[in-house]
Amino acid sequence: MRFALVIPVAAVALAGGMLVHSCDSVGGAGDHGPGTHEGPAAGVEAEIEAEVEAKAKAEAEVEVEAEVEQLRAEVVEILPHDPTAFTQGLELSGGTLYESTGVVGQSSVRAGPLGKPPEVRADLPQPLFGEGITVMGPTLWQLTWKNGIAIERDTRTLAELRRVPYEDEGWGACHQRRRDRLVTTDGSSRLIFRDPRTLAKTGDVAVTAHGQPVGRLNELECVGDIVYANVWPADRIVRIDANTGTVTGDIEAPALLSAAEKQHAQVMNGIAAVPGTDQFLLTGKWWPKMFRVTFVPR
Repeated sequence: MRFALVIPVAAVALAGGMLVHSCDSVGGAGDHGPGTHEGPAAGVEAEIEAEVEAKAKAEAEVEVEAEVEQLRAEVVEILPHDPTAFTQGLELSGGTLYESTGVVGQSSVRAGPLGKPPEVRADLPQPLFGEGITVMGPTLWQLTWKNGIAIERDTRTLAELRRVPYEDEGWGACHQRRRDRLVTTDGSSRLIFRDPRTLAKTGDVAVTAHGQPVGRLNELECVGDIVYANVWPADRIVRIDANTGTVTGDIEAPALLSAAEKQHAQVMNGIAAVPGTDQFLLTGKWWPKMFRVTFVPR
């Protein structure tokens, strides 16, 4: 549930480890082949030899999962943010910052210069609950949470162009231009791939860290084949190889707001890459600030 905000934040399990894969080609200790007539001592020696050989083969074929890099958000610049915006999606494109907000009766999509008030805004009528957005050149998609539709809009005017059926819960969305596909989330541990014109599903991938699922994936940002995902309801972002679903980076941002500011704010949500740099914009639901950050080792 998106409003269960009083539940304590659960840390995402990203503990390191090694995955040992069994080898079907390794014979058992009693597999000496037909026609064996050695005595008991020879049999014991053969068993020991087989065990040593099996262990050596297994160790040689151990696959170590890629290390999850431990990162933190380092603030480069603090920007203003509308404290009444229940942020659900954020994207910077062509110098324009696009933001979608949620809550029934308060949902909207806005656009304007970075660091300044939005110049254009479109409100969603009840009972629509706005969710993630992604820009696709002259148009953008805006998801809704449980309303069963997605809305295509003109990026310049934010005017609604059409609505299409959307069977899942809408959470986050981003566009992988090179692969010409949308990546979406539904609050689970899967990235769902969609046709960027119809939003029909074309596939999905499970997101894992050291073999363990990473759930509650929310707002997304695509950077090439890498997807950055907010993990609801934590002040945490995971960096995901979208080809495999493997988490390659665990990013913490626990102290962006002061204790006083947190009293009137909710969880972090909203991540947007700054094109041409290694920087990102971060904000959250009802946050009074937006942060330009870089991700550095912690």
